[in-house]
Amino acid sequence: MISETVTAQASGSFRMGDLTVHRVGLGAMRLTGSAAFHLGTPSDRERSITVLRRAVELGVNHIDTAAFYFSARRSANELINTALAPYADDLVIAVKVGPFRDWSGEWGTSARPDRLRGHVEENLRQLGRDHLDLVYLRRMSQDSIAEHFGALAELREEGLIRHLGISCVSPRHLTEALDIAPVVAVQNRYGLGTPDREADELLRMCGERGIAFVPYYAMAGKGAEAGAVEPGPDDEVRAVARAHGASPAQVQLAWTLQQGPHVLAIPGTGNPDHLVENIAAGALRLTPGELSRLRAAAAPQA
Repeated sequence: MISETVTAQASGSFRMGDLTVHRVGLGAMRLTGSAAFHLGTPSDRERSITVLRRAVELGVNHIDTAAFYFSARRSANELINTALAPYADDLVIAVKVGPFRDWSGEWGTSARPDRLRGHVEENLRQLGRDHLDLVYLRRMSQDSIAEHFGALAELREEGLIRHLGISCVSPRHLTEALDIAPVVAVQNRYGLGTPDREADELLRMCGERGIAFVPYYAMAGKGAEAGAVEPGPDDEVRAVARAHGASPAQVQLAWTLQQGPHVLAIPGTGNPDHLVENIAAGALRLTPGELSRLRAAAAPQA
């Protein structure tokens, strides 16, 4: 696999509003344990801190987190604060609000619009900041996001939030949000192993509007939401990986990044070696033929 030290600068950069980030960032969910949330075993604290500091050393300046990213012993926001504060001027920390977990880790009712201020303030407290660079409204089951997004837009006017994003949405939700306030990023599930025509449409819409498209679970298959987020490459992915001397996970990340210059990657890991591999994927360039073959292999069978 590609293992030489490559920095995040190799992936290129993209502007989210007035913030410029390298296109390979870091997702913080896996810093807290061997699986998402309360699943698996809690991480080694010093190892997670090492991952965060090494990521910044390698040029990562975009970290995605949330107050509800915690395991029995670890909080992603606390780890970020400990490892990286005082924060570099160019470091962009994005958070998601809307979902809620109580102290025991159980999921509660998602926030009403009037409760989103509390979610924002909790992230501010945990991260030790006076404003948040980017806040995503993570849509849960609501049909319309107007009231929730409008509440975040008010907090943006107050200066608690610099930029707004939306997550887990359909194209119509993006249109709805843009009628209320600027949107600089959309975060949806998207990847080679999870083809989705609606996500393809969102990717296109974002590209036309200069909005960052930030996939999560980009290296995962259909079992990812149950915690199985390890890559599940098929024969075509393995063949392309062999041709480049890369790992299948690196091919999946490279494929994702090559879906458009506005596409960002936030692969999550608590493993320092995997971190280096993920960042190195930003330097991998697949040929047009390889991109077509991978897309065809992933397409649902009629």
